[in-house]
Amino acid sequence: MDNEVAAGNSTSTLGNLALGLTLLAFGLGGTGLVDNVAAADAAGLATWVGGVALFLVGLLALRAGDKGEGTAFAALGAFWFTWGTAVGGGASADAVGVFMLLWALLALTLTLAAGGSGLFGQGVYGLLFVALLLIGIGALSDTGSLAEAGGWVAAVAGLVAWYGATAAVAGWPTSVRRAASAPAAG
Repeated sequence: MDNEVAAGNSTSTLGNLALGLTLLAFGLGGTGLVDNVAAADAAGLATWVGGVALFLVGLLALRAGDKGEGTAFAALGAFWFTWGTAVGGGASADAVGVFMLLWALLALTLTLAAGGSGLFGQGVYGLLFVALLLIGIGALSDTGSLAEAGGWVAAVAGLVAWYGATAAVAGWPTSVRRAASAPAAG
């Protein structure tokens, strides 16, 4: 593979698509919206799409020189792979809560680091931070409504990431233009 090939846009699109689909499946499972579907049912998708594929996309972005997205996607790939392979393993609710809170710190770091990337960077990571925080606190306090709220936030984050990736491929708008201001009366 030639190092001169620009992978930023393609890795960004693929990474956001993988992240979006994984977050959407994980989030919807956490909401209880669909009967007999829980967040744990997203483990296969989380392991292979959110974990392995996202990690590889991160490595490609790093190879292309994109430290921000490379770090984000590789780290999130590690998170999803770890979660997907460990879910249902009999960990205590407290262990799950601590796990989610530790990864919320990663999401907070990504949110702060993505300062100039707008809604589809900082917004997705910010929503992921809130989702993991709610799920972690919900697990530690045995409060199902917090975990459910975290599921909703994760689903919204997934939709935002999915839209950003789809917009990049389809040429849809990704920003809202400000209305032109009226000239000042002189």
